[in-house]
Amino acid sequence: MILDNPSAGNYEELGLLYLDDGDYARARAAYDKAISSRTDHVDPFYRRGIAEVELGDFAAAAPDLERAVSEDPDYDFHRAKGLLAWAWAQTGQSEKADAMFREATRISTISETYYHYALFLESQGRVAEARDWAQKILDKKPTMPGYLRRRERPWFRRASGLLGRLGG
Repeated sequence: MILDNPSAGNYEELGLLYLDDGDYARARAAYDKAISSRTDHVDPFYRRGIAEVELGDFAAAAPDLERAVSEDPDYDFHRAKGLLAWAWAQTGQSEKADAMFREATRISTISETYYHYALFLESQGRVAEARDWAQKILDKKPTMPGYLRRRERPWFRRASGLLGRLGG
């Protein structure tokens, strides 16, 4: 379809398919093409930011995620805030990261955000707080329906591993 119609929308769809498949480098390239031809919508910036986070390119992810959060603070059920905080944490912007994590976790229950916040807190030497946030992920498990527990399984494993490392 891209060959017949290389529109920004088609590149966005291709990028989303690559994100779903875990091919973050190709997703990033598809979003680069979508953005170069149309930059009036926040979604391709946000999705490229996700790909950049997954690739470990936090310096590139931060501006894309900043754009998403500044245009819509609630974007993707506040996941954008959590990813932005994580990108800032990974680029040495600890004060901004801490403030954004606090804001994101005040209104969101996304395990990914809780886990990244716990890692951030651990990196800041705030071990007891890190333990609390990792435990909050595991505390959700008993009340979740089966399909959600399956989807959240990677976060449960990571939280358990972190608690083990933190002595909790």
